[in-house]
Amino acid sequence: MNYETEKDYILRLIKEVVRTLISLILGRKYDPQEPAPEIRYGLASSDYEPIRDMVDCGKVNEAENLLLDGIDYKDQKSLAKLIYFYEYASQKTEAFLQQHNYSMAEVLEGLKMLAEHLGYQNVISMMDIYEH
Repeated sequence: MNYETEKDYILRLIKEVVRTLISLILGRKYDPQEPAPEIRYGLASSDYEPIRDMVDCGKVNEAENLLLDGIDYKDQKSLAKLIYFYEYASQKTEAFLQQHNYSMAEVLEGLKMLAEHLGYQNVISMMDIYEH
């Protein structure tokens, strides 16, 4: 698999995992055309803007650590913020992420770990099998 094919594959998997988690965890239909996190995730701007700003400033690892340190796996808003983070980070270029010591593979791994922690590992495993 060449670099471009692998990159496309990872991006497709990220989008599919995000779509699945939004449906399963948040009970929302994923609309890729809906750009507003308020609607897509049910978050207020005060919930997602600090995350977005940290990622935009290159503090990707710091944003992830902050979210993971404060996560309440029973709180939908907490989970929505983490899913938002991974989706938003995946919209950055690989060059931007690498410049800030992060990668698309880490985005996908974070989403998979979240799914596994919540008991959805079988769903995620089926996606991996389906994509190969």
